Amino acid sequence: MIIDILTTFPWMIEPIIESSILKIASEKEIVVFNVIDIREYSKNKHKNTDDAPFGGGEGMIMSPQPLFDTIIDVQDGLEKIIFPTPDGIIFDQVMAKKLSNEKHLVFVCGHYKGIDQRVRDNFKMEEISIGDFVLTGGEIPTLAMVDSIVRLIPGVINNIKSAESDSFSQPLLDCPWYTRPDSYEGNKVPEVLLGGNHKKIDEWRQSKREEKTKKLRPDLWKKYIEMEYISQDNTKEQEFKINKKSN
Repeated sequence: MIIDILTTFPWMIEPIIESSILKIASEKEIVVFNVIDIREYSKNKHKNTDDAPFGGGEGMIMSPQPLFDTIIDVQDGLEKIIFPTPDGIIFDQVMAKKLSNEKHLVFVCGHYKGIDQRVRDNFKMEEISIGDFVLTGGEIPTLAMVDSIVRLIPGVINNIKSAESDSFSQPLLDCPWYTRPDSYEGNKVPEVLLGGNHKKIDEWRQSKREEKTKKLRPDLWKKYIEMEYISQDNTKEQEFKINKKSN
């Protein structure tokens, strides 16, 4: 995969992609990261990338010319362009998984009050939000999404099954996890995890997932209950069809 990050603040991006999982993905040559400074494409003699809004108003708007030229320069016909914005649809694990299958992702990091609407109108962009709040620019949401996407690409992490069992990778929040020692300052690991009975361990983990989701995310719990109902209903319908056929 190729990931291009278009930004006016490349020094915010580089330390993160040179660390941890993203660095591993690069070293394994699974992902190629390109951090591209939008200012280098500005035809303004001072390399400015923003200007005052037409019609008045507070703040500054990113100018169309540098953004147009930067995006055009990185296009190869395979790219999916992502614009992090509070106006966008909410990013989630399902979206992260889908984007992990792309060949070329281009992230356009906005700044200031926003970007000229003509950029949004002229390029086919996925407008994505990481939540109902506003940040100074698109760099932080871009890095959050990139980390979430890259870790799901096969070969990046050693055990992909670990990522597949995370919260939001299945309908429930994740269960508690413990490691050695089995007792620390009077706090003991639940006995069921030490007994070696994997059926009981699986049942305990599932019950904890349900308990946690019901308490912390009633919205997810409601969806989960509805999914379970549909699943059971489908199973009954299938059993009815089998019995009818055998009769």
